[in-house]
Amino acid sequence: MAHARPVPRPRNDPAQYDDLQEEWWRPGGAFVALHWLAAARAQLVPPPARAGAVLLDVACGGGLLAPHVAGLGYRHVGVDLGAGAVRVARDHGVEPARGDATRLPVASGAVDVVVAGEIFEHLADLEGALAEIARVLRPGGTLVCDTLADTWRCRLLLVTLAERLPIVPAGIHDPALFVDPGRLRRTCAAHGITLEVRGLRPSIPEALAWAVGRRDAVTMRPTRSTRVVYQGIGVKAAAWTTR
Repeated sequence: MAHARPVPRPRNDPAQYDDLQEEWWRPGGAFVALHWLAAARAQLVPPPARAGAVLLDVACGGGLLAPHVAGLGYRHVGVDLGAGAVRVARDHGVEPARGDATRLPVASGAVDVVVAGEIFEHLADLEGALAEIARVLRPGGTLVCDTLADTWRCRLLLVTLAERLPIVPAGIHDPALFVDPGRLRRTCAAHGITLEVRGLRPSIPEALAWAVGRRDAVTMRPTRSTRVVYQGIGVKAAAWTTR
């Protein structure tokens, strides 16, 4: 009897992450580059300013940020749509809950730092997500994020070319949702968050060494160009009131 072929999922279908839940921590797996990005965003997380400080990891996935912030002293809370991701994140030290980035299951003003890694380029309602991030942040709280730029170069490198490689699952992104850095900064500002951005790129020597099996990880380096991958750090105004 012939076996039915699996029906391919549409681009940017969140269920792909449940399909790939075994990949979160598999060495050299489909999400290996996400580990490199998690390490880079952790470098922007400030030390906690108070006892009991909360770090909210929006779209926490399998908890890849956890080992990089474990020693800082935050209560690391995560939110993700995927049931599989939540289970994996819990096993790696995150206090996770299932939830949508545009309807965060968190009280207003309860969070000291929001980390939103590789999520904005998946959202049809970017404004709604940033409004929610501003709502849950304390005045003076910090937003750390990274995402993909809305440029032809990013689409070429991270969709057309990268999806032919084993480290980027086919169909994981919809390039129509990629985010212009200026748009991100303006939207953050509309919700009281002053955001500064900078580009990221892999270390070329390390990437070459990784490609031939001589390294397990690659360092992401800051760059002035925000035309492919970029990260941001912002602070919510101390006197801002969520509207």
